[in-house]
Amino acid sequence: MALLLMIEDEPGLRLTLTDRLTAEGFTVESRADGLSGLAAARQAGYDLILLDVMLPGMDGFTICQTLREEGVDTPVLMLTARGQVDDRVAGLKIGADDYLPKPFHTPELLARIEALLRRAKKEPLAENLRIGDIEIDARAAVVRRDGQEVALSAKEYQLLRFLAQRRGEVVSRDILLKEVWGYNATPNTRTVDVHMTWLRQKMEKDPSAPVHLVTVRGMGYRFDG
Repeated sequence: MALLLMIEDEPGLRLTLTDRLTAEGFTVESRADGLSGLAAARQAGYDLILLDVMLPGMDGFTICQTLREEGVDTPVLMLTARGQVDDRVAGLKIGADDYLPKPFHTPELLARIEALLRRAKKEPLAENLRIGDIEIDARAAVVRRDGQEVALSAKEYQLLRFLAQRRGEVVSRDILLKEVWGYNATPNTRTVDVHMTWLRQKMEKDPSAPVHLVTVRGMGYRFDG
């Protein structure tokens, strides 16, 4: 089963989650502070990182951002009592794959872990995609526009690649949530819309009049080119 790294400073929650996840068949290693958590996360072999935000030594946002800047692409699920929208957006924008505010129900945590692990096992594209001024190098997970590399978060890259593979096809938000994020839609989620806004800002010459990442009102999104 998957090897999980949990970076959580609350002893009771750390013990409870470790016991439950172990009972579900996962192997769990844990760290109680940010610095030791970052050191562990840099090591190869973890399938997923459960990351608290409020940690002694170094906060979870800094840990996640540091890992992404260093090229560590292990899926990160942030667990925190900070449930404000701005905090969730900040976590996703620096490269977290999902965000679960405390308190949460364990079945939901398990569902999100399983969804992220499923996404991580998907096979990458075997070759590059070139569409107009955009090039997607699947082997290196690099995107270029007009020959210049564009810095994308892991989720922005996955979203762009999924849409580009289906050029000309209208893809609904529900499908994007299931295939890119790995879980079913919730009625009020804006996850897809927020990430699409960020993606357009990086990939479109004029984000207010997108050429490639087109909205099909009432239906979803389409990649043109």
